[in-house]
Amino acid sequence: MKKELRTTFITRQYMLSKDFEIYYYNDKDLKAVHKHSHDYYEFYFFLEGNVNIKISDKEYPLQYGDLVIIPPRTLHRPVIQNNEKPYRRFVFWISQDYSTQLNTLSPAYNYLFQRVNQTQQYIYHYDNIAYNTLQAKVLQLIEEIHSDRYGKEAKVALCVNDLILHLNRTIHEQYTKPTKDSSINLYQDLVTYIESHLDETLTLETLANIFFVSKYYIAHIFKDNMGISTHQYILKKRLSMCKDAMINGDNINEACTAYGFSDYSNFYRAFIKEYGVSPKKYRDEILRNAGWLKDT
Repeated sequence: MKKELRTTFITRQYMLSKDFEIYYYNDKDLKAVHKHSHDYYEFYFFLEGNVNIKISDKEYPLQYGDLVIIPPRTLHRPVIQNNEKPYRRFVFWISQDYSTQLNTLSPAYNYLFQRVNQTQQYIYHYDNIAYNTLQAKVLQLIEEIHSDRYGKEAKVALCVNDLILHLNRTIHEQYTKPTKDSSINLYQDLVTYIESHLDETLTLETLANIFFVSKYYIAHIFKDNMGISTHQYILKKRLSMCKDAMINGDNINEACTAYGFSDYSNFYRAFIKEYGVSPKKYRDEILRNAGWLKDT
């Protein structure tokens, strides 16, 4: 991680900003932190260290992938077991006023705050892939805060909202059993994503990582809704987009590359299997019937 993104730890336990603050800490020898509470929410993304966290009267061991959420007025403190490993974590503070503002935009921003307050479940665990995705969003926010780019304030606000919504979505999906309606919504989201990313690598594993569901569940959803596999749907959509691009005058080789075919021979065989003729013959026949291509 870039050294300039690291913050020297201090024992200040109050916010200077009225909305949110975020820090990356990497400490080898950390002094004891006394039990304390805040008037804001604390999100704690644990990365490394021999550390437990004590919340109220219960002590929790921490491991890589743990997200800790501490509501306002909840006593807590880290318990350092030893200093054999550096103590690394992200700490994100968000005011109650800001969380209320987000809730007026959409209740989807507030699910996690409500869950923590109602259940007193403070620790949530992500697998490695999901935690890497989460870290990428955290780092994007920190890098933007430390940048001096045009539109910085607007971008920072977008990153904060995106991070909070992402946290709400992933925890909601962990603890909410999929319903028929949610399956339909997921199917629609998958179709929209595929159509917008045909030029990228699209596998069941890729989609599963992006949507935080198993690849088998995605395969099941496509089979139920389309009657074909996810791979077949992606292939048909790519061929259709290539066909339209060729008819509109795009070079055949450039069209197949633009829509995710890395090898022309694979595209050629797939096109013939789908449409019964070669790409060039198909294009020329369409153009000839439209009067745009003369017989030679």
